[in-house]
Amino acid sequence: MATAPYNYSYIFKYIIIGDMGVGKSCLLHQFTEKKFMADCPHTIGVEFGTRIMEVGGQKIKLQIWDTAGQERFRAVTRSYYRGAAGALMVYDITRRSTYNHLSSWLTDARNLTNPNTVIILIGNKADLEAQRDVTYDEAKQFAEENGLLFLEASAKTGENVEDAFLEAAKKIYQNIQDGSLDLNAAESGVQHKPSAPQGGRLTSEPTPQREGCGC
Repeated sequence: MATAPYNYSYIFKYIIIGDMGVGKSCLLHQFTEKKFMADCPHTIGVEFGTRIMEVGGQKIKLQIWDTAGQERFRAVTRSYYRGAAGALMVYDITRRSTYNHLSSWLTDARNLTNPNTVIILIGNKADLEAQRDVTYDEAKQFAEENGLLFLEASAKTGENVEDAFLEAAKKIYQNIQDGSLDLNAAESGVQHKPSAPQGGRLTSEPTPQREGCGC
């Protein structure tokens, strides 16, 4: 019996951004593998993970690009912002410097993604409450002032990790339903009901691009 080539209705492209050491790779690993990596190595360039979730009765495949936080990799990782439907912007609640740098990360995200990209602010390491250096309320205010979704999470315990990816997916799906996200736009970061490839490839996986804004 013939089977459908894909068992999902949409592909959403995500990127994870933020300073080095905030736990971006650990969040991705916890989400895709449901395990905590105690000794997450620092990402060099980008890493990639996928998982299928259900939103609004539709199966959605998330393609997630985990970017390096070190400044020397910024030129490389910026090419992955283009065509992202969702962005998780991560800081460490125990390191104020990572919170202070959010404006820079947000500027990159706004400049390099499309206007409808859903950005969710994630305060990671919520399990380290005793070492907290950034209050929940000030981060929530920053998110509200900048039109961002917001959650605190813990890649170690798994708290709110699922919700972080899910809430962004729900918002993207809502944007599709109300027509504010144009699926025909090359930079939408969304593919609908992909058919079996016929001598081609899925276009959602980016190829490194030369620097220079094409917006």
